[in-house]
Amino acid sequence: MAVKHVEGSNKKHNVFLYALSTCVWCKKTRSLLEEMGACYDYEYVDLLVGEERDKVMREVEIFNPSGGFPTIVINKEQAIVGFKPEEIKAALE
Repeated sequence: MAVKHVEGSNKKHNVFLYALSTCVWCKKTRSLLEEMGACYDYEYVDLLVGEERDKVMREVEIFNPSGGFPTIVINKEQAIVGFKPEEIKAALE
C-alpha cells in the first residue's frame, strides 16, 4: 500500500483518509485536517492498481457502500463521506 502519514498535534483520534489524487474535495479535506492539526494517514486510491486497488476499495465500501471520495474513517468506526467541514471538526474535537 502507498499509505502516507501526516504528523499533527491532535492525536486524539485514529484518522484515515481515502482520497483521489485529482479530487478537489479530497484536497480541501486534507487542507482542513492539516489546519486542524490532525494526525492522519491517507491513501490515493486512484494511484493503486490491480488487486491492491480492489482490496482498498473493499475497505472503503465497508464504511461507504457508494465508494465515493473523500472518505474519512475515524477510529475505525465512524465515516464521513464528502467534504463536510463542520462534521469533520465536530468529530475530531
